Amino acid sequence: MATDLTPTYNLKAVVHETGLKPDTLRAWERRYGIPEPDRTGGGHRLYSQHDINTLKWLLARQDEGLSISRAVALWHSLQGEGQDPLHVYPLPHVVESPAYPVIDTGGAIVELRRAWIAACLAFDERRAEAVLNQAFSYYAPETVCFELLQKALVEIGQGWYEGHVSVQQEHFTSALAMRRLDSLLAATPAPTRAGRILVGCPPGEIHTFSPLMVSFLLRRRGWDVLYLGADVPTNRLRATIERTQPDLVVFSAQLLETAASLLDIAYYLHDVNIPLGYSGYIFGAVPDLVRRIPGHFLGHELNKTSQIIESLILNRPPVLPAEPAPALLQQAWSHFRERAGLIEAHVWQAVHAQRNVEGMAEANRRLTSNILSALKLGDLDYIGPNLQWLEGMIINHNMPPDVLCHFLAGYHAAAAQHLSAPAGQPIIDWLAKVTDDCRTRAAELAEHYQAAQ
Repeated sequence: MATDLTPTYNLKAVVHETGLKPDTLRAWERRYGIPEPDRTGGGHRLYSQHDINTLKWLLARQDEGLSISRAVALWHSLQGEGQDPLHVYPLPHVVESPAYPVIDTGGAIVELRRAWIAACLAFDERRAEAVLNQAFSYYAPETVCFELLQKALVEIGQGWYEGHVSVQQEHFTSALAMRRLDSLLAATPAPTRAGRILVGCPPGEIHTFSPLMVSFLLRRRGWDVLYLGADVPTNRLRATIERTQPDLVVFSAQLLETAASLLDIAYYLHDVNIPLGYSGYIFGAVPDLVRRIPGHFLGHELNKTSQIIESLILNRPPVLPAEPAPALLQQAWSHFRERAGLIEAHVWQAVHAQRNVEGMAEANRRLTSNILSALKLGDLDYIGPNLQWLEGMIINHNMPPDVLCHFLAGYHAAAAQHLSAPAGQPIIDWLAKVTDDCRTRAAELAEHYQAAQ
């Protein structure tokens, strides 16, 4: 029997779970003192799982022939005898409500999501806000966050990757989503549970939707959450840890570079005996990374993250030791860092002299950063998904398929000139391999286009 007392669900969620009308709920609360919902700062009711089960218990007694007044009297009588009514007359097949109400894949929420995306792509802020207001009036906040905001941002991001959504449209949509999440977080009630959680992003990480969503979900479940935001410097985090004494730190890393930044934070937290929970896109793209981070991986499903975090705080499982980077790659990291500037300058001069490719300077910088990050994390093959992503974007944006190969070949040549064996050899060998692989795929793609024509 689920008896969670955390105020989590709004009025519409309770109506959905019990079938009771809002007027009936308010009347029972006024006449009989059941249920006893909490209130948000704005005065809106928040119900717990125990409240929902209590209402279902009263409805079950009505189905057996009792009036609501006699059902309430029986409830109070059992409590007065020191008995739990939910145990004396258990409800059949009661299951804890999920983190957010389960809904059909179709229906109004899907149409609302489509309408919100259309408004955002048209830069129609007023219409987009009206759609969100309508969604929040129909569904619990968790449902809107997962089924509308999160899925819409994924769809918009995919559209940008495929070349039919502009950067400006993507930024506009993200800004509206983040603004709404900020307001939801600000409206959550005061914490009711013991235990403090810090949530944020490691140095260099600017993607804050997931950690902000996690902060909101945890606040809704009564936890004391301090949201630190994007790009938290490691040295500033130390002072914050000492001052706030959290029970758990939760960080999100979406990129390989920020996973490497997270590694420094993870070792610091391990030294001061504070557990780390972490998640992010990069850990799905490169699953092997989790064995390099001393902390608790929170999984790939954002809608389950809050329950996992609660379990970590309540059960305090030990942190498994991380596997360090091989000594050879640690040496390669120091060697490459000293010569990275020379390599980047060499690559830019060589590539820019032959073709003026938009974004090449950024690609140059990102590959250098990826190499440093992969060496720090212990495997150069961790870069592979980033190269595949970049290759796909080049194709989607109708750029010549050999652009990436040309760039990699130039970077390999520069690395071979400026790096010395044996320290630089792992990097030179890896660049040679990925350049050959790229040329093979480019040739296959060219043959495919020729056959299609």
